[in-house]
Amino acid sequence: MINPEGSLRSFRHRNFRILYPANAASNIGTWTQRVAQDWLVLQLTHSGRDLGLVTGLQFLPSLLFSLYGGRLADRFNKRTLLYITNLGGGVVAAILGILVTTHHVAIWHVYLLAFALGLFTAIDAPIRQSFTSEMVGKSDLANAVSLNSANFNAGRLIGPGLSGLLIAWFGTGPSFLINAASYLFVIIALYFIDEDQLHIEAAPQERAKIREAWQYVKARPDIFAVMATVFFAATFGLNFQIFTALMATSEFHKGAASYGSLGSVVAVGSLSGALLSAKLDAKRSPRFIIFFATIFGASVALSALAPSYFTYALTLPIAGALGLTTMIAANSYVQVRTDPAIRGRVMGIYLTIFLGGTPVGSPLIGWLATAIGTRQMIGLCGGVTIISISIIYLLLRGKLKPPASILVADVLAPGEKY
Repeated sequence: MINPEGSLRSFRHRNFRILYPANAASNIGTWTQRVAQDWLVLQLTHSGRDLGLVTGLQFLPSLLFSLYGGRLADRFNKRTLLYITNLGGGVVAAILGILVTTHHVAIWHVYLLAFALGLFTAIDAPIRQSFTSEMVGKSDLANAVSLNSANFNAGRLIGPGLSGLLIAWFGTGPSFLINAASYLFVIIALYFIDEDQLHIEAAPQERAKIREAWQYVKARPDIFAVMATVFFAATFGLNFQIFTALMATSEFHKGAASYGSLGSVVAVGSLSGALLSAKLDAKRSPRFIIFFATIFGASVALSALAPSYFTYALTLPIAGALGLTTMIAANSYVQVRTDPAIRGRVMGIYLTIFLGGTPVGSPLIGWLATAIGTRQMIGLCGGVTIISISIIYLLLRGKLKPPASILVADVLAPGEKY
């Protein structure tokens, strides 16, 4: 019997129970591919700049298409849309895996397919986020976000280490093929979702406009402050892919298995933060989010001082826990505090901000690593995170208290029809 007030209460919902293990398999596949892709780029180019460029290309669609994905989420059946995005992601991963295993891969293939995978992910993310609220309802949404984050980071705990071993034994190809197969689990789970048990709070909006979501966020200083905090923390702080790859290779001169292990070590802290967040539903507020984001920036800066591979690995769980606690709180705050009729589009804005800085930030970080050194680059990223978020707090500290409720109709200009 699941405690209706406990940290696992979202599992009371049948649809959530069905999709959760499928997402677990997919998350393992995602992290397996991420590690293999980074290692493949380093094998092909031996360049931190190219590593940053590939990461930027993979996240560029989040800047360009997340808003469109949010609009689709408010206009159409989310389950149908998720079929399409998961099928597309699986095909892209399979193509890259085949190219690698047949020894036909070139760096331009990685550029192109990283962008294609990013495109499906960008459209999928706001749809999947808003679909969570339909599976569990508003009362359990914050808890479901925490459990989904725990799921994602459990995959991060397993995937990088698994990928590191596969790379050491067989090369990078099998990691991409495993990710391709993992999408099938989600597609099968979606087939068994019972739409009669979904908690649909708002009917699809045939004329859903992105402009309305921008107006809504503008009218909500609390949500705006959370999104601005997320932008700086994610763009400059949440770059563990690049940080660990460059520290493992250029600073500590380690191989694929050791690099993959660092990803799993980050996940230990991230998973801990996600599980802790499942118990902190009532604590999620803009001030809470800003506080944890600032400490997270400090943990990133301090990790740059680690003198050895072992001590660097010890700093990663702390940074991972602080980062995930911040992001889970921000994600669930925005979802719970947003009018359901516009939630998909607002989450599109949130994810554009969360991931959209990466196309610019990752190439810049890669260039900085080459220009000033890996440690100096990581320290600078942590410092920028701290300073930027402190400025946000000073500018908006008098406007952080959330209103009781604001509907999308309340923020439209006079004469506009929703």
